[in-house]
Amino acid sequence: MEQLDDTKAVVRRSGLDLPTIIDRAAQRLPSLVLTRTPLRVSFAGGGTDLPDFYNLDCGAVFSAAVDKYIYVTVKRHSEIFNEPIRLNYSQTEQVNTIGEIKNNIARECLRFLEIEPPIYISTVGDMPASTGMGGSSSFTVGLLNALHAFRGERVTPGQLAEEACHIEMDILKEPIGKQDQYAAAFGGMNLFRFQPGGAVTVEPQRVRNGAVEHLFSNLMMFWTSHQRPASSVLTEQKANTSSNLDTLRRMRDDAFMLQEIFSEPVIDIERFGAVLHAGWEMKRSLASRVSNAAINGHYDLARDAGAEGGKLCGAGGGGFLMFAVKPERRESVRRALSNLAYVPIGYEVHGSRLLHPAQV
Repeated sequence: MEQLDDTKAVVRRSGLDLPTIIDRAAQRLPSLVLTRTPLRVSFAGGGTDLPDFYNLDCGAVFSAAVDKYIYVTVKRHSEIFNEPIRLNYSQTEQVNTIGEIKNNIARECLRFLEIEPPIYISTVGDMPASTGMGGSSSFTVGLLNALHAFRGERVTPGQLAEEACHIEMDILKEPIGKQDQYAAAFGGMNLFRFQPGGAVTVEPQRVRNGAVEHLFSNLMMFWTSHQRPASSVLTEQKANTSSNLDTLRRMRDDAFMLQEIFSEPVIDIERFGAVLHAGWEMKRSLASRVSNAAINGHYDLARDAGAEGGKLCGAGGGGFLMFAVKPERRESVRRALSNLAYVPIGYEVHGSRLLHPAQV
């Protein structure tokens, strides 16, 4: 009753009737929203963010957001079009109801936030889909961020991450973990801890003495040209969890080791690369499709050319190979992998952001 009385008092003071106030409030909602959400590289601990592990033992992942992005545009679709809902991504969908949408993430985000047509959604990314950099979760986070803004709402990174996890893991039943959603929502360099029951602790890493710039100047990433859905590898990995517990614990402990290395005055690239290499060896034992002969061959060539260590980004089976390489060996590694596309990457401190209307 108090809230209703307060509302009536506001209406009286304004000198306007309630329908007029509602109409003017609606006019202040943005007509178009654009978000930019980063992709990520996971350095250690991947796999321990899955419920099958963290509900048995705490998981941890050390990762960083990078300067490669998913852009999502949301606007009210003009009623002069024949279809009330239009989506543009790698495909174009023109449908009449939310239930007809084939893009699972877009459909469930619209349902979750109770968005009514007409609506237009467009997305474009800096990297191909299904390449091990968390693109699907970045899309989910970026779309939720855009839809909240479209409704005139500001939400925290933690809320965005948990809503994205709910969409992907609870509603769509994807066999994935929580690291990608949190990396996309928070940005920066973080240690994420995953507790039994699903609670997540975010530990942003202190950036000092040019540590991040030094680390990224010693990273090289190469495109294997193979795309694969993470679920194709993670389903098998999930089934193998009980037999892989000791390996997963060691992979989790490597995340803590990288946190320690990163906290030192100068990052020891040899130690950093050694941790990546140990993770590469363990990761290949988790499931049969994590790697293949071609990827193994590329990895060995890079190591022979001077890479300190490396990893296959994401669940495996394709995507990007990332290596820790000292500056004096970069040209040698690049020559050794001359048949693969080299993709420079940099650090991104921000998580999902509103580009329009401008975030302040």
